[in-house]
Amino acid sequence: MFDNTDQLAVNTIRTLSMDAIQKANSGHPGLPLGAAPMAYVLWSKFLNVNPETSRNWSNRDRFVLSAGHGSAMLYSLLHLSGYEVSMDDLKNFRQWQSKTPGHPEVDWTDGVEATTGPLGQGIADAVGMAMAEAHLAATYNKPNFNIVDHYTYALNGDGDLMEGVSQEAASLAGKLKLGKLVLFYDSNNISLDGDLSMAFTDDVKMRFESYGWQHILVKDGNNLEEIAQAVEMAKAEANKPTIIEVKTIIGFGAEKQGTSAVHGAPLGAEGITFAKKAYGWDYPEFTVPDQVNARFEETIIKRGTELEATWDKLFTDYASQYPELAKQYKQAFANETPELNLTKHELGSSKASRVTSQEAIQEISAQMPNFWGGSADLSASNNTMVKADTDFQPDNYAGRNIWFGVREFAMGTIMNGMALHGGTRVYGGTFFVFSNYMLPAVRMAALQELPVTYVWTHDSIAVGEDGPTHEPVEQLASIRSMPNLDVIRPADGNEVNAAWCRAVNSMTRPTALVLTRQNLTVLEGTAQLAEEGLNRGAYIISKEEGTLEGIIIATGSEVALALEAKKSLGNSIRVVSMPSMNIFDEQSASYKEEILPSSVRRRLGIELGSSFGWAKYIGLDGATVTVDQWGASAPADKVLSEYGFTVENVVNVYKGLS
Repeated sequence: MFDNTDQLAVNTIRTLSMDAIQKANSGHPGLPLGAAPMAYVLWSKFLNVNPETSRNWSNRDRFVLSAGHGSAMLYSLLHLSGYEVSMDDLKNFRQWQSKTPGHPEVDWTDGVEATTGPLGQGIADAVGMAMAEAHLAATYNKPNFNIVDHYTYALNGDGDLMEGVSQEAASLAGKLKLGKLVLFYDSNNISLDGDLSMAFTDDVKMRFESYGWQHILVKDGNNLEEIAQAVEMAKAEANKPTIIEVKTIIGFGAEKQGTSAVHGAPLGAEGITFAKKAYGWDYPEFTVPDQVNARFEETIIKRGTELEATWDKLFTDYASQYPELAKQYKQAFANETPELNLTKHELGSSKASRVTSQEAIQEISAQMPNFWGGSADLSASNNTMVKADTDFQPDNYAGRNIWFGVREFAMGTIMNGMALHGGTRVYGGTFFVFSNYMLPAVRMAALQELPVTYVWTHDSIAVGEDGPTHEPVEQLASIRSMPNLDVIRPADGNEVNAAWCRAVNSMTRPTALVLTRQNLTVLEGTAQLAEEGLNRGAYIISKEEGTLEGIIIATGSEVALALEAKKSLGNSIRVVSMPSMNIFDEQSASYKEEILPSSVRRRLGIELGSSFGWAKYIGLDGATVTVDQWGASAPADKVLSEYGFTVENVVNVYKGLS
């Protein structure tokens, strides 16, 4: 099955990688040198991709390099496979604005399926991709028309498996019987600090089999035939995900192979000479032998072109027989959202924003067939399940209610994988205080410009009896500091509707919906003002009469409190609802001046969270009614009163302003 040209191709991947790292004087040669054989076998014999169309072919296989520090190997593969990664790009590895950054970045480098580097998350990304594939196949495939039929592969190292998120994700993948998910484990017994046994002695076989995975051991990571046989076995198992544990030697061929010394530092000129001699490599640096170019052209490029052409014909025939489904499929992968019609909330009605969010989810689900999501075992509190739909389970992949389990971090990263895969719009819920568990995944969503939606409920000390462990204080300030994340805290049901409409229409930004447990009365004017006002980040919900004396700015549940305080302070006060600080910050200077005139320095901010970040809106002369201490356990009304969220206290604080 394999010949001398294949071995030469493996060594080409190794030498291109070490040359790029050496030229940059920065990088990680250990993985590329050790894992090149398994990567080559996968790409040359099994991975169904078309470099000419790259990520535009929806039915391609997905490959995620979870061990993102091995990026030099991925870039070498992309170059050899005909993606838009040139030899000059390899020579510019890790340089300013190059296509070959230190860790892979999706939408920056052609052919990269996911931004990786923070260990463990790539595994969860792959689980999300496999879940999306299963769901889309169940939704769209018809007899003789398997238009969704592909595999998800990921390559990880020991560090990935030590991270808790990999355990969360692998557990769920096994329960869901994701047979089209294959994990390559670069098992070399070395971590960055040294011998793996100092920190990690898990029986990986028993661990993954207990999750419901198939485990296959490849004893010789340089044996191409053995690796290929393992992949065949993995693909033959339809009801279990597979982990292929490949025993490798880190930095294979280098003078210090098998040690942590080759993990994350260039080999040096003498070290490269030593390694190339070990491979029998007699070419100048950055060289691809002609026969290797021909082999990649024959395998990956030609195979991919033919496979996509076959799929295109299949889809054309499918569209003739199932035109509505075909149209829906195309719209889903284009992230097109229909014009939504959400029921407005009547003035004076009172519901928690988690409840009005639930109502919005029901209506959106009926209007968007590609919309799905769930909760980290809190759906009864987050109100995320769709009553008219079924559960996503191994016997019903068409279901749109996802049971993520108590796996907040994995949920966030799995959502990223789903968004990266394309074809669906996903949301996931938990208590706002537990958003802390998700932040690494949220950060990666924002970095990758993924339009996922977080339903974070129980947003403040108004949680009450559950006490400070469950009462968010610093979370709003924390997530607001993250670039490219819409953070929206709605004041009533109409602002909730506007927030959801914005979220499902987003193309390049995740959205955090921060929602209450306690009831919020629908406020006067939101039925008319909320949609435009929320999309400007802040708006005047109660205009002053006559000369503007001062401004009260509030978010979420505190907008109602601000309006009540105005009744005691007089009509010369303006009340501003600010559901999203980051959206407001992006408005024009003229709009910001219109809402918060710089000449008016008497300002009060009210929010059931930390005061951190409010200074830019209230100025040096302003004040806040906020929470800069931990919460307390008591009925919500008592906690709010003790912490000063009363009309009397708000009025007194405002009157104390100069």
